[in-house]
Amino acid sequence: MESSQLIERPKSYKLVILGDSAVGKSCIVSRFTKNHFDDFQESTIGASFATIGLEVDNRQIKYEIWDTAGQERYRSLAPMYYRGAKFAVIVYDITSKISFEGAKSWINEMLNHANSECILILVGNKSDLESKRSVSEEEGKSFADESDILFIEVSAKTSKNIKNIFINLAKELPEEEEEEPIVRQNLIYQKPKRTSKCCF
Repeated sequence: MESSQLIERPKSYKLVILGDSAVGKSCIVSRFTKNHFDDFQESTIGASFATIGLEVDNRQIKYEIWDTAGQERYRSLAPMYYRGAKFAVIVYDITSKISFEGAKSWINEMLNHANSECILILVGNKSDLESKRSVSEEEGKSFADESDILFIEVSAKTSKNIKNIFINLAKELPEEEEEEPIVRQNLIYQKPKRTSKCCF
């Protein structure tokens, strides 16, 4: 007697997070992976790594997240982290025009040098600071539309739309990216008869 059990193995995808220093990249990762926010997040040195699974449209996905440092002195290391990435999250601070210009620069770099199949999303963080806003939502969306990439505004502090960053990216995966389930045969096991007094 035997039965079949469908087992879906999560498909792993490399995801890189880019943007200027202090825009909240690490806070976004922490909020998504641990549901935690720290007002005094230390600056990332080089890059940090995290993994998390997510189910989107009955598809099991595992994100391998590379959170890169935003300081200019680490910029030359970025290609090492975005090389081979399936997804890129480019973050700016809605209260900082300078960070928005930095995000534009990152997007142009990705469009010119990254894998052509890499799926990009522009993320305006700190939407909870509406009174200090210097980049309108329309500006962010307009640039994303011109670049033919996704766009969303979020708040790592309040968790607003954080999960939607990663859900929206997953929904952009083509159907053929889904991994075929493994069929495992479950057989009834019968203990073999001993033929001698020796142990085995």
